[in-house]
Amino acid sequence: MEQKETNKYNRTLQQPIGSGFNATSTSNDVIKGVDLTGKIAIVTGGYAGIGLETVKLLSRAGAKVIVPARDVAKAKKNLDGVKNIAVEHLDLMNPESIDAFARNFLETNSPLHLLINNAGIMWVPLQRDLRGYESQLATNHLGHFQLTAKLWPALKQANGARVVNVSSFGHQMAPFDFEDPNFEHRQYETLQGYGQSKTANNLFTVELDHRGRYFGVRAFSLHPGSVNGTDLGRVAPMALFQQMGTHDENGEIYPEVAKKLKTIPQGAATTLWCATSQKLEGKGGVYCENGDIAELDLGNIDHQYDNPLTLRGVTPYSIDPENAKRLWQLSEEMTKVIFTAD
Repeated sequence: MEQKETNKYNRTLQQPIGSGFNATSTSNDVIKGVDLTGKIAIVTGGYAGIGLETVKLLSRAGAKVIVPARDVAKAKKNLDGVKNIAVEHLDLMNPESIDAFARNFLETNSPLHLLINNAGIMWVPLQRDLRGYESQLATNHLGHFQLTAKLWPALKQANGARVVNVSSFGHQMAPFDFEDPNFEHRQYETLQGYGQSKTANNLFTVELDHRGRYFGVRAFSLHPGSVNGTDLGRVAPMALFQQMGTHDENGEIYPEVAKKLKTIPQGAATTLWCATSQKLEGKGGVYCENGDIAELDLGNIDHQYDNPLTLRGVTPYSIDPENAKRLWQLSEEMTKVIFTAD
Protein backbone atom coordinates (compact mmCIF):
# COMPACT_ATOMS: atom_id res chain seq x y z
CA MET A 1 0.00 0.00 0.00
CA GLU A 2 2.79 2.42 0.89
CA GLN A 3 4.43 1.93 -2.51
CA LYS A 4 1.15 2.58 -4.36
CA GLU A 5 0.62 5.75 -2.34
CA THR A 6 4.16 6.87 -3.11
CA ASN A 7 3.67 6.34 -6.82
CA LYS A 8 0.37 8.21 -6.72
CA TYR A 9 1.99 10.95 -4.68
CA ASN A 10 4.68 11.64 -7.26
CA ARG A 11 2.48 11.31 -10.30
CA THR A 12 -0.18 13.57 -8.80
CA LEU A 13 2.22 16.41 -7.98
CA GLN A 14 4.38 16.19 -11.10
CA GLN A 15 2.46 18.70 -13.18
CA PRO A 16 2.55 22.50 -13.61
CA ILE A 17 0.66 24.50 -11.00
CA GLY A 18 0.31 27.82 -12.83
CA SER A 19 2.98 29.66 -10.87
CA GLY A 20 2.80 32.76 -13.03
CA PHE A 21 6.44 32.40 -14.08
CA ASN A 22 7.95 31.10 -17.31
CA ALA A 23 11.21 30.63 -19.22
CA THR A 24 11.88 34.36 -19.37
CA SER A 25 11.33 35.02 -15.66
CA THR A 26 14.42 36.21 -13.82
CA SER A 27 15.86 35.70 -10.37
CA ASN A 28 14.56 39.13 -9.37
CA ASP A 29 11.06 38.23 -10.56
CA VAL A 30 10.73 35.05 -8.50
CA ILE A 31 12.23 36.36 -5.26
CA LYS A 32 10.42 39.70 -5.27
CA GLY A 33 8.84 40.30 -1.87
CA VAL A 34 10.58 37.33 -0.23
CA ASP A 35 12.10 38.06 3.19
CA LEU A 36 14.76 35.58 4.33
CA THR A 37 15.95 37.52 7.36
CA GLY A 38 17.21 35.08 9.97
CA LYS A 39 17.46 32.20 7.50
CA ILE A 40 20.69 30.28 6.81
CA ALA A 41 21.50 28.83 3.40
CA ILE A 42 24.32 26.74 1.97
CA VAL A 43 24.90 26.90 -1.80
CA THR A 44 27.51 24.58 -3.27
CA GLY A 45 29.22 26.03 -6.32
CA GLY A 46 27.83 29.40 -5.31
CA TYR A 47 30.65 31.44 -6.73
CA ALA A 48 30.16 31.13 -10.50
CA GLY A 49 27.33 31.10 -13.01
CA ILE A 50 23.83 30.52 -11.72
CA GLY A 51 25.21 29.56 -8.31
CA LEU A 52 26.73 33.01 -7.87
CA GLU A 53 23.46 34.64 -8.92
CA THR A 54 21.61 32.43 -6.45
CA VAL A 55 23.88 33.51 -3.60
CA LYS A 56 23.55 37.19 -4.47
CA LEU A 57 19.74 37.06 -4.47
CA LEU A 58 19.49 35.02 -1.27
CA SER A 59 21.81 37.48 0.44
CA ARG A 60 19.83 40.43 -0.87
CA ALA A 61 16.66 38.86 0.57
CA GLY A 62 18.28 38.78 4.00
CA ALA A 63 19.68 35.25 4.32
CA LYS A 64 23.09 34.39 5.67
CA VAL A 65 24.72 32.32 2.93
CA ILE A 66 27.61 29.91 3.33
CA VAL A 67 29.42 29.08 0.10
CA PRO A 68 31.46 25.87 0.13
CA ALA A 69 34.24 26.14 -2.44
CA ARG A 70 36.97 23.91 -3.77
CA ASP A 71 38.79 27.07 -4.94
CA VAL A 72 38.44 29.38 -1.94
CA ALA A 73 40.51 32.19 -3.48
CA LYS A 74 38.34 32.26 -6.62
CA ALA A 75 35.19 32.18 -4.53
CA LYS A 76 36.25 35.09 -2.35
CA LYS A 77 37.19 37.11 -5.42
CA ASN A 78 33.90 36.43 -7.21
CA LEU A 79 31.86 37.13 -4.08
CA ASP A 80 33.66 40.32 -3.16
CA GLY A 81 31.10 42.91 -2.09
CA VAL A 82 28.29 40.42 -1.48
CA LYS A 83 26.99 40.94 2.05
CA ASN A 84 26.26 38.36 4.72
CA ILE A 85 28.21 35.49 3.17
CA ALA A 86 30.99 33.19 4.29
CA VAL A 87 33.29 31.07 2.14
CA GLU A 88 34.57 27.74 3.42
CA HIS A 89 36.56 24.95 1.82
CA LEU A 90 34.79 21.90 0.42
CA ASP A 91 35.82 19.38 -2.23
CA LEU A 92 32.89 17.19 -3.28
CA MET A 93 35.31 14.61 -4.64
CA ASN A 94 36.92 14.19 -1.21
CA PRO A 95 34.82 12.44 1.48
CA GLU A 96 37.00 13.74 4.31
CA SER A 97 36.53 17.30 3.06
CA ILE A 98 32.76 16.84 3.04
CA ASP A 99 32.78 15.50 6.57
CA ALA A 100 34.98 18.35 7.82
CA PHE A 101 32.76 21.02 6.27
CA ALA A 102 29.59 19.50 7.72
CA ARG A 103 31.20 19.00 11.13
CA ASN A 104 32.25 22.66 11.25
CA PHE A 105 28.72 23.76 10.44
CA LEU A 106 27.09 21.46 12.99
CA GLU A 107 29.42 22.77 15.69
CA THR A 108 27.74 26.17 15.34
CA ASN A 109 24.45 24.58 16.51
CA SER A 110 22.66 26.57 13.81
CA PRO A 111 19.61 25.40 11.89
CA LEU A 112 19.94 25.03 8.12
CA HIS A 113 16.92 26.36 6.28
CA LEU A 114 18.12 25.99 2.69
CA LEU A 115 20.61 23.54 1.20
CA ILE A 116 21.10 24.19 -2.49
CA ASN A 117 23.17 21.45 -4.12
CA ASN A 118 24.16 23.50 -7.14
CA ALA A 119 27.76 22.50 -7.93
CA GLY A 120 28.27 20.29 -10.94
CA ILE A 121 30.62 19.24 -13.71
CA MET A 122 30.00 18.23 -17.32
CA TRP A 123 31.85 17.22 -20.48
CA VAL A 124 34.80 15.83 -18.53
CA PRO A 125 36.99 12.94 -19.71
CA LEU A 126 37.00 9.78 -17.63
CA GLN A 127 38.28 10.72 -14.19
CA ARG A 128 37.79 9.11 -10.80
CA ASP A 129 37.60 10.40 -7.25
CA LEU A 130 39.67 9.15 -4.33
CA ARG A 131 37.36 6.15 -3.98
CA GLY A 132 37.61 5.22 -7.65
CA TYR A 133 34.16 6.50 -8.58
CA GLU A 134 33.47 8.24 -11.90
CA SER A 135 33.88 11.97 -11.37
CA GLN A 136 30.51 13.24 -12.65
CA LEU A 137 28.63 10.77 -10.47
CA ALA A 138 30.93 11.55 -7.55
CA THR A 139 30.59 15.33 -7.83
CA ASN A 140 27.04 15.75 -9.03
CA HIS A 141 25.39 13.13 -6.85
CA LEU A 142 27.45 11.15 -4.35
CA GLY A 143 29.19 14.19 -2.86
CA HIS A 144 25.87 15.95 -2.41
CA PHE A 145 24.25 12.81 -0.99
CA GLN A 146 26.98 12.63 1.65
CA LEU A 147 26.83 16.37 2.34
CA THR A 148 23.05 16.28 2.81
CA ALA A 149 23.31 13.27 5.10
CA LYS A 150 25.93 14.91 7.27
CA LEU A 151 23.94 18.16 7.49
CA TRP A 152 20.69 16.34 8.27
CA PRO A 153 20.54 17.30 11.97
CA ALA A 154 20.70 20.99 11.04
CA LEU A 155 18.03 20.59 8.34
CA LYS A 156 15.66 18.95 10.83
CA GLN A 157 16.44 21.66 13.37
CA ALA A 158 15.11 24.31 10.98
CA ASN A 159 11.53 23.04 11.43
CA GLY A 160 10.86 23.74 7.79
CA ALA A 161 13.82 23.31 5.44
CA ARG A 162 14.22 22.81 1.72
CA VAL A 163 16.87 20.91 -0.20
CA VAL A 164 17.18 21.98 -3.83
CA ASN A 165 19.13 19.72 -6.19
CA VAL A 166 20.12 21.44 -9.43
CA SER A 167 19.57 18.77 -12.06
CA SER A 168 19.18 19.21 -15.81
CA PHE A 169 17.22 18.23 -18.89
CA GLY A 170 20.41 16.23 -19.39
CA HIS A 171 18.81 13.52 -17.24
CA GLN A 172 17.08 12.49 -20.47
CA MET A 173 20.47 11.48 -21.89
CA ALA A 174 20.66 8.41 -19.67
CA PRO A 175 18.85 6.50 -16.95
CA PHE A 176 20.86 5.36 -13.96
CA ASP A 177 22.93 2.25 -14.71
CA PHE A 178 22.71 0.25 -11.50
CA GLU A 179 24.84 -2.55 -12.93
CA ASP A 180 27.82 -0.40 -13.90
CA PRO A 181 27.51 3.16 -12.55
CA ASN A 182 31.28 3.77 -12.69
CA PHE A 183 31.93 2.66 -16.28
CA GLU A 184 34.10 -0.25 -15.25
CA HIS A 185 32.63 -2.67 -17.79
CA ARG A 186 31.33 -0.36 -20.52
CA GLN A 187 32.88 2.26 -22.76
CA TYR A 188 32.92 5.70 -21.19
CA GLU A 189 30.76 8.32 -22.83
CA THR A 190 30.93 11.65 -21.03
CA LEU A 191 27.33 12.64 -21.77
CA GLN A 192 26.11 9.24 -20.59
CA GLY A 193 27.96 9.88 -17.34
CA TYR A 194 26.46 13.34 -17.06
CA GLY A 195 22.94 12.12 -17.85
CA GLN A 196 23.21 9.35 -15.29
CA SER A 197 24.34 11.81 -12.61
CA LYS A 198 21.42 14.14 -13.34
CA THR A 199 18.97 11.24 -13.22
CA ALA A 200 20.52 10.50 -9.83
CA ASN A 201 19.76 14.08 -8.73
CA ASN A 202 16.08 13.53 -9.53
CA LEU A 203 15.87 10.13 -7.85
CA PHE A 204 17.66 11.41 -4.75
CA THR A 205 15.10 14.21 -4.56
CA VAL A 206 12.18 11.79 -4.68
CA GLU A 207 13.43 9.58 -1.85
CA LEU A 208 14.81 12.45 0.24
CA ASP A 209 11.44 14.19 0.14
CA HIS A 210 9.61 10.96 0.93
CA ARG A 211 11.73 10.48 4.06
CA GLY A 212 12.24 14.09 4.98
CA ARG A 213 8.71 15.47 4.83
CA TYR A 214 7.93 13.88 8.19
CA PHE A 215 10.59 16.16 9.68
CA GLY A 216 9.60 19.29 7.78
CA VAL A 217 12.30 18.86 5.12
CA ARG A 218 11.09 19.03 1.50
CA ALA A 219 13.21 18.39 -1.58
CA PHE A 220 13.07 19.62 -5.18
CA SER A 221 15.12 19.07 -8.31
CA LEU A 222 15.17 21.33 -11.34
CA HIS A 223 16.37 22.13 -14.83
CA PRO A 224 17.75 25.68 -14.95
CA GLY A 225 17.46 25.82 -18.74
CA SER A 226 20.10 26.20 -21.41
CA VAL A 227 22.08 29.07 -19.94
CA ASN A 228 24.70 31.26 -21.59
CA GLY A 229 27.80 32.27 -19.64
CA THR A 230 28.18 29.48 -17.07
CA ASP A 231 31.31 27.48 -16.21
CA LEU A 232 29.66 24.13 -16.89
CA GLY A 233 31.40 23.56 -20.21
CA ARG A 234 34.75 24.96 -19.10
CA VAL A 235 36.69 21.73 -19.66
CA ALA A 236 35.11 20.84 -23.00
CA PRO A 237 37.30 21.44 -26.07
CA MET A 238 36.16 24.37 -28.19
CA ALA A 239 36.21 22.07 -31.20
CA LEU A 240 33.25 20.24 -29.67
CA PHE A 241 31.12 23.39 -29.54
CA GLN A 242 32.23 24.33 -33.03
CA GLN A 243 31.22 20.89 -34.24
CA MET A 244 27.83 21.38 -32.60
CA GLY A 245 27.50 24.61 -34.55
CA THR A 246 27.22 26.93 -31.56
CA HIS A 247 30.58 28.74 -31.83
CA ASP A 248 32.54 30.30 -34.69
CA GLU A 249 36.17 29.68 -35.67
CA ASN A 250 37.33 32.24 -33.09
CA GLY A 251 35.53 30.46 -30.26
CA GLU A 252 32.75 33.06 -30.03
CA ILE A 253 29.15 31.96 -29.63
CA TYR A 254 27.00 32.85 -32.62
CA PRO A 255 24.58 35.71 -31.79
CA GLU A 256 21.60 33.76 -33.12
CA VAL A 257 22.49 30.91 -30.75
CA ALA A 258 22.98 33.21 -27.77
CA LYS A 259 19.54 34.73 -28.33
CA LYS A 260 17.94 31.34 -27.74
CA LEU A 261 19.76 30.74 -24.45
CA LYS A 262 18.78 31.95 -21.01
CA THR A 263 20.70 34.68 -19.26
CA ILE A 264 22.24 33.83 -15.89
CA PRO A 265 19.44 35.67 -13.99
CA GLN A 266 16.91 33.62 -15.96
CA GLY A 267 18.91 30.44 -15.31
CA ALA A 268 18.92 30.99 -11.54
CA ALA A 269 15.20 31.74 -11.38
CA THR A 270 13.93 28.19 -10.95
CA THR A 271 16.47 27.42 -8.22
CA LEU A 272 15.27 30.44 -6.27
CA TRP A 273 11.63 29.61 -6.93
CA CYS A 274 12.13 26.09 -5.56
CA ALA A 275 13.94 27.49 -2.54
CA THR A 276 11.46 30.20 -1.59
CA SER A 277 8.05 29.94 -3.27
CA GLN A 278 5.04 29.78 -0.97
CA LYS A 279 3.21 27.93 -3.74
CA LEU A 280 5.38 24.90 -3.01
CA GLU A 281 4.32 24.65 0.63
CA GLY A 282 3.11 21.12 1.29
CA LYS A 283 4.71 19.86 -1.92
CA GLY A 284 8.01 18.15 -2.69
CA GLY A 285 9.76 15.35 -4.50
CA VAL A 286 9.11 17.03 -7.86
CA TYR A 287 11.24 18.19 -10.76
CA CYS A 288 10.79 21.82 -11.80
CA GLU A 289 11.66 24.05 -14.75
CA ASN A 290 10.90 27.57 -15.97
CA GLY A 291 9.67 28.66 -12.54
CA ASP A 292 7.04 25.93 -12.23
CA ILE A 293 6.69 22.20 -11.70
CA ALA A 294 7.58 20.40 -14.92
CA GLU A 295 5.32 18.29 -17.08
CA LEU A 296 5.81 14.52 -17.07
CA ASP A 297 7.37 13.53 -20.40
CA LEU A 298 5.55 10.48 -21.74
CA GLY A 299 6.89 10.91 -25.26
CA ASN A 300 4.42 13.69 -25.96
CA ILE A 301 6.99 16.53 -26.02
CA ASP A 302 8.74 17.36 -29.29
CA HIS A 303 12.37 18.05 -28.35
CA GLN A 304 14.20 20.20 -30.89
CA TYR A 305 17.82 20.67 -29.94
CA ASP A 306 18.10 23.89 -31.92
CA ASN A 307 15.27 25.32 -29.81
CA PRO A 308 16.18 25.16 -26.09
CA LEU A 309 12.63 26.04 -25.03
CA THR A 310 11.49 22.60 -26.24
CA LEU A 311 14.03 20.82 -24.02
CA ARG A 312 11.67 20.30 -21.14
CA GLY A 313 9.77 17.65 -19.24
CA VAL A 314 10.85 14.93 -16.82
CA THR A 315 11.17 11.25 -17.64
CA PRO A 316 9.26 8.68 -15.57
CA TYR A 317 12.41 6.65 -14.90
CA SER A 318 14.05 9.60 -13.16
CA ILE A 319 11.26 10.09 -10.61
CA ASP A 320 10.30 6.43 -10.16
CA PRO A 321 10.01 5.56 -6.42
CA GLU A 322 11.49 2.08 -6.84
CA ASN A 323 14.51 3.48 -8.67
CA ALA A 324 14.79 6.17 -5.98
CA LYS A 325 14.86 3.63 -3.14
CA ARG A 326 17.40 1.52 -5.00
CA LEU A 327 19.65 4.50 -5.61
CA TRP A 328 19.42 5.53 -1.95
CA GLN A 329 20.65 2.11 -0.87
CA LEU A 330 23.44 2.09 -3.46
CA SER A 331 24.50 5.62 -2.47
CA GLU A 332 24.79 4.53 1.15
CA GLU A 333 26.93 1.58 0.11
CA MET A 334 29.18 3.68 -2.14
CA THR A 335 29.68 6.53 0.35
CA LYS A 336 29.65 4.29 3.44
CA VAL A 337 27.24 6.80 4.96
CA ILE A 338 24.06 5.42 6.51
CA PHE A 339 21.49 8.16 5.88
CA THR A 340 18.50 7.02 7.90
CA ALA A 341 16.75 10.42 7.79
CA ASP A 342 15.22 9.88 11.23
